[in-house]
Amino acid sequence: MVLHEIYLETAPENIAYIKFIFESYEEVGIIRTIDRKKAVIVLLAMDDFLATARKIVESIAQVRLVREISRPLDMTEDWFMAELKVIQDNTRT
Repeated sequence: MVLHEIYLETAPENIAYIKFIFESYEEVGIIRTIDRKKAVIVLLAMDDFLATARKIVESIAQVRLVREISRPLDMTEDWFMAELKVIQDNTRT
């Protein structure tokens, strides 16, 4: 199983709402806050739920609550994502 990362940017006041949306779809994905000040979050989804997770992101994006972005270069605020990057880099080499 592969863990997919979908990075999103939103307004700070939308973070809890977006997290609630994904929590209501049990097992589809987990939202982590990468940078509270810039309101950057990441959706973590496994292969089996990636298509569903993408549809939810598309739906939320249509009402302009999120915008997908590339992986931020500096993710020091979230220890979990920093550790995940190290693990992924080590498995690729």
